[in-house]
Parts: sequence; structure tokens; C-alpha cells
Amino acid sequence: MKDFLHNTWKHRAHVILALPVFLVLFFIMYVPMTGLVLAFKNFDVTKGIYGSPWCGLDNFKFLIASKNIFVTMTRNTLVYYVIFTAVGTFLNVALAVAIDQCIFKKTTKAMQTLMIIPVFISYAAVQFIVYAFISKDTGLINGALGTSTSFYTQAKYWPAIVTITKIWKDTGYGSVLYMSVLAGIDTELYEAAEIDGANRWKKIWHITLPSLIPMITVMLLLSVGNVMRSDTGLFYQVTRDSGQLYSTTQVIDSYVLHAIFKNSNFGFTAATSFFQSVVGLLLMLFANWTVKKIEPENALF
Repeated sequence: MKDFLHNTWKHRAHVILALPVFLVLFFIMYVPMTGLVLAFKNFDVTKGIYGSPWCGLDNFKFLIASKNIFVTMTRNTLVYYVIFTAVGTFLNVALAVAIDQCIFKKTTKAMQTLMIIPVFISYAAVQFIVYAFISKDTGLINGALGTSTSFYTQAKYWPAIVTITKIWKDTGYGSVLYMSVLAGIDTELYEAAEIDGANRWKKIWHITLPSLIPMITVMLLLSVGNVMRSDTGLFYQVTRDSGQLYSTTQVIDSYVLHAIFKNSNFGFTAATSFFQSVVGLLLMLFANWTVKKIEPENALF
């Protein structure tokens, strides 16, 4: 403790500079965490969070007791996480490498701008774009195929629809981080490889991709913390919260939002969110421990 105080006083100028940021993080990120007690209470709006009576683990028991719903939404959440992470990472890396290797360097800036635009479009607007493609009467897909498929009543089509929508919206922005890594690769490595007779594909395989592995590892580790979370806008707004699609589109986040609008059982929804956070934390710690055992330099901590 004495060394800590001495070190703090020694670097007091840096501490003072960091104090505003620390206070912002403390009040915005940590003080609201006291509301987690709501997961263990029977919320009464007249008494507030801290005045409501305790109910122990009843909210968690109710969550697990809804066995069919719990299993379905947990399965969907995990499956979509795997799909989005695997496909998204592959396309992010492929797109970053393709732009980096593009011969027409003057067009890359325009390409980057066009790729990033979708991320700024809210899902409130994306749902209308999706509807324009898949609506039964006026959709572009039905018009091109000469069919009248009702996509909003058939759950089997939606794993593909939400995956395509997610990839279209996030891939361009996701590739930016990988492009920044590629920009920092020493060009002498490519020159040396070219002297040794390496063609373009060999340079990509032996220089470009290995340089991206640390960033890919970090991004995967960070994403593991959100394994039990999904994009609420994608699964609630784009699907228009159609009950007929729940078997393939209902995830934990959309279920929580629907529960809030339907019955305002805030204790139950808080328990669900708490469950998500705990599982995500444990999985991230386990994933980081695994990476640390295999490649310590790529671990987060």
C-alpha cells in the first residue's frame, strides 16, 4: 500500500489528467451495476429497485422453468454467434486483404467509404430495405422469381436472411481494423519474398495472413464476452417481431425486449441479462486462458 501511494504521488500529474475519464467510467459503467440487485428482487414500481422485496433466485428459476423457450432462444443465440463470428471474420479478413492487394490504389479510398456506409444505417431503416426484397406482393425476390412466398410467416428462410443482413451491414466496418494492421506491415518483407521468387498468393499466405493472426485472436476473444448477446435491432426490428418466426429468430435479447413490452417483469428481464453477462464473462476468461496457454503473446491479459 505504501508503494502504491508513493507511486501515485510520484505520477500525480498523470493521475490528475486521468481523473476525469476515471470518473466518467465510474459513474456511467460501474454505478449502474448496483441495479443488478433487481435480478434478485420482486420489482415493485412504487418502492423502486432498492425498496422492492427480495425473492432470491425465483427470477432465475422462472427463466429456466420456461424450458422450451429457454432452450430455443439459447440455442438460437449460440448458433447465430458462431455463424456471425465465423463468416464475419472470414469476410472481414478477405475484404481487407483484397483491398490491400488492389492494383488500383486510387480507388481504395472510395471503396472503403462505400463499405462503411451500411454501418451508419439503423435497423429501423434496414427493416424497410429487407422488406423491399422479401415482401410477398411487391418484393424484388418474389418479382424476379415469379413466386409469392410469404417470408414473414416461414421461419426456415430467416437464418439465411438475418445472416446476409448482418454481413451486409457490418463487414465493411469490420475490415477497417484489419486494414490498419496491413498498413503497418514492413514492405521490406514483401520485397524480400519477391526476390526469393514468391508470387502474390505465397506472399499473402506467408506474410499477410500471419501478420493478422494477433488481431484476429484479440477480436475473437473480445467477441466471446458477448457470446450470449445478439443484435436486438436485427432480431426484433428486421423480423418485425413476428411470432411465426420465433423458432429460428428469437434470441435472448429480443426475448427480453419483448418481455419488457408485454408484462414489464423487470426482475425477470434483469435476471436474464445477468445470466448473459455471467456466462459471457466466464467464457471470455476461459478463452483467454486457453490462448495464453497456446500463444501467450496473443492473450488479452
